[in-house]
Amino acid sequence: MAGPLLRSLWSNTTRRSFSSHSSPSKFGYSLSSLRSFSAATASTAAAGAPNSSLDPNRLRNVAVIAHVDHGKTTLMDRLLRQCGADIPHERAMDSINLERERGITISSKVTSIFWKDNELNMVDTPGHADFGGEVERVVGMVEGAILVVDAGEGPLAQTKFVLAKALKYGLRPILLLNKVDRPSERCDEVESLVFDLFANCGATEEQLDFPVLYASAKEGWASSTYTKDPPVDAKNMADLLDAVVRHVQPPKANLDEPFLMLVSMMEKDFYLGRILTGRVTSGVVRVGDRVNGLRKTDSGSEKIEEAKVVKLMKKKGTTIVSIDAAGAGDIICMAGLTAPSIGHTVASAEVTTALPTVELDPPTISMTFGVNDSPLAGQDGTHLTGGRIGDRLMAEAETNLAINVIPGLSESYEVQGRGELQLGILIENMRREGFELSVSPPKVMYKTEKGQKLEPIEEVTIEINDEHVGLVMEALSHRRAEVIDMGPVPGNEGRTRLSLTCPSRGLVGYRCVFSSDTRGTGFMHRAFLTYEKYRGPLGNVRKGVLVSMARGTITAHSLMSLEARGILFVSPGLDSYDGMIIGEHSRETDLDLNPVKAKELTNIRSAGKDENVKLSPPRLMTLEEAIGYVASDELIEVTPKTIRLRKRCLDVNKRKSQSKRAKD
Repeated sequence: MAGPLLRSLWSNTTRRSFSSHSSPSKFGYSLSSLRSFSAATASTAAAGAPNSSLDPNRLRNVAVIAHVDHGKTTLMDRLLRQCGADIPHERAMDSINLERERGITISSKVTSIFWKDNELNMVDTPGHADFGGEVERVVGMVEGAILVVDAGEGPLAQTKFVLAKALKYGLRPILLLNKVDRPSERCDEVESLVFDLFANCGATEEQLDFPVLYASAKEGWASSTYTKDPPVDAKNMADLLDAVVRHVQPPKANLDEPFLMLVSMMEKDFYLGRILTGRVTSGVVRVGDRVNGLRKTDSGSEKIEEAKVVKLMKKKGTTIVSIDAAGAGDIICMAGLTAPSIGHTVASAEVTTALPTVELDPPTISMTFGVNDSPLAGQDGTHLTGGRIGDRLMAEAETNLAINVIPGLSESYEVQGRGELQLGILIENMRREGFELSVSPPKVMYKTEKGQKLEPIEEVTIEINDEHVGLVMEALSHRRAEVIDMGPVPGNEGRTRLSLTCPSRGLVGYRCVFSSDTRGTGFMHRAFLTYEKYRGPLGNVRKGVLVSMARGTITAHSLMSLEARGILFVSPGLDSYDGMIIGEHSRETDLDLNPVKAKELTNIRSAGKDENVKLSPPRLMTLEEAIGYVASDELIEVTPKTIRLRKRCLDVNKRKSQSKRAKD
């Protein structure tokens, strides 16, 4: 009965406005779907949900944390399926296009599942070190964590980072040894290593008494006892879900106190405006309530907005439902406010004090974003001005606290972040949105304490074949790395594991070199460790470049004579201009040359008649490779269709005079 009635209530205009904004959001659902929820649909969903009361004792808030590629998102798929959710595809929680393309989790996401009269709010977090800010801002929303560790690889650099954050907030993690069905598993040794890691991170006696489960997320089972092949009736996630209910404490919250919520996530929608996600600290909120937006200041708290709650939502499985009310301890989405952002507090009208904000680790590198001023600017993009670039960067800083944006001179902006991958994702999103911009190479952010220059140091774990050890060690020695430990990989004959500390500036651009040196067989993981004394200038980490000194279309005739000079980045038919980098020189110095020279007409043959030119395939750079490749006097030209490298100063004569002045 509800279907025809609802369809008759909707006008064609309403349908059109709903369908025009149906792009998927980072929470893994299309926001147009939640607009189609009427009051009748919402009440039906609420009636069908078990334990629809506001009692916080039925809640369990849990984060899934791990190193990259240890199986968090696959585990979330199996948990959702175990609790009856409809999974449309693998890695259902990875809803952003770049996440599905690259196979990594970029942003944290929240969903809820029901298990034995309990509601479990699950938070899926990224595992890559560059997105550690996503872990930091959501770990305060939960009372427990599932620490996923590969039973073969053991704890790695990012495992230590996420575990330290969880222990800092007083969480009691549940250890899940994943991939135990593989032949290379070594559960006893890994469990011992994780215990040592807990102790080194300052865990209390209560936290050291952590439960251990064994699982194969790919096959869809978890067991409280060690096994490689459980019985058919036990091939499910019941043991893990029971452990969560048993070991994770329900939120300590008071429903009678005034409403308070700290905003941990935010996104924007054309129809609903800002959607704020956070955990309700105390009290109860209902649709239509008057609330205030508060923020911390140096002198106390400041009210930034007074508004009415227009909509309350909660994600259940892979769908989102509207709810009428939410109580303390729950994690919800709220619409109706336009000013608050991440780190701000939403509270009842009588509350005047904001909740403390989350402290994030400082950024370690910065890049300068500016207007694309190359001769080929404006041909591909639609957003070209410095004002549009600045607005986009400020909007990104609002939703991602790990990124800082500082306006600079001449329509440029300094963007500070955790690593080149994080900033590379931002640049890739901007170019897909139609932006054209020029980007400087990454610069490390130094500190000065007691007159001493300090630089960020990262912990690096490398696993390579024995024959590549010498090559990798030599390359890292030029980058000021220091070896901490070196030994064979258990269960993998002919493989060596290296543990090192290396300055962040030395690792910029090294991942591509590492993949080439190890022929794609090596693994490298890194995570921020600390600030230490400056280790001195880097050794020789890159050769010179081939620079174009003419504008026009690149010809095969010209490239044929230039191939012997080095490795080319371009192919015939592409446009070139003065100062554009077209290849890597075979020597340490830069070389200016003409790639647009055409074969001229002679008395013997016409200009079109030529021998069959065979050129080697050019080296095509991805955005991350380009970020790590460019030197301090170079820029990356980013457009929706192409990525070009260029000199900061395009005129060859000016570059020569500048280099002479630098030598003098």
